[in-house]
Amino acid sequence: MRFAPLLLASLALLTDRAAAAEQVDPTPRIAIISAYSPEWLALKNAMSVTRTEIIADVTYIVGQLEGKDVVLFLSGVSMVNAAMTTQGAIDHFKIRRIVFSGIAGGINPSLSAGDVVVADRWSEYLESVFARKTGAGWSVPKWLGATLPNYGMIFPYAVEIAHPGQDKPEKRFWFDVDPNMLEAARSIATKVELKTCLKRDVCGVADPRVVIGGPGVSGPAFIDNAEFRKWIYDTFKANLVDNESASVAHVAYSNHIPFIAFRGLSDLAGGGAGENTENELEHLASDNAATVVKAFLRALPESSENRPDEARK
Repeated sequence: MRFAPLLLASLALLTDRAAAAEQVDPTPRIAIISAYSPEWLALKNAMSVTRTEIIADVTYIVGQLEGKDVVLFLSGVSMVNAAMTTQGAIDHFKIRRIVFSGIAGGINPSLSAGDVVVADRWSEYLESVFARKTGAGWSVPKWLGATLPNYGMIFPYAVEIAHPGQDKPEKRFWFDVDPNMLEAARSIATKVELKTCLKRDVCGVADPRVVIGGPGVSGPAFIDNAEFRKWIYDTFKANLVDNESASVAHVAYSNHIPFIAFRGLSDLAGGGAGENTENELEHLASDNAATVVKAFLRALPESSENRPDEARK
């Protein structure tokens, strides 16, 4: 009997955890995510019929945006924050699609600050092996096998994902966005009017554009280095880099939920001639991304429950 208090405490803890994981809203919704405050203001201000739910110190705003039922929230900057808050939304709301709206650094030399890029797949570029230095080269573990070209000691490596009933984890390098949502984005790409300036002296390129397709990459570092930027472009053929999208794509894949990300370019990740423009152009880039997201939501057809493997195509 001396173990009864411990047993009761353990049962109470399990009960609390089970209650905490209960859904707080039965309506099927689209999760709209931004990393930090400047990225979500235009979307938040455009919402209607709203209420808030605070779960694990995350504020989820429930309501409607462009006629769609949504839950809007800030992920926090970083891969871990984005994955954690996205899974929290999935656990507590009936999420049928996931959309990210925010800023990024441009990697493709043909892109400019102010453009909005909608990648068709995402990879975690720093999922890698840091190799051992040996003379003039590098020594990697034999189990690594062939990899993409390295950057010094950094050798890219696929993410390993455990699935029920499988003896070995799946190795996956790219997480595709949902093809149906990508086509909806493509349908409005030339119809959206993007801003060149938010203020007279705070401007991107003269004619910003919406770019659909091509890879995107994410990682925990803020990239402002021309050499590393070139390696990312040469190795991944990536159009852009950010700190969250690939981790959200990963979570969406594991939960069989369609995903897409809209990223306004605030800077060129070290590729510009002068100082980094992220701080100067973040509001312009955020506003342009939000403009495209709102047009996308208007064009997005209503959908019933997701097919089980829809997010795995």
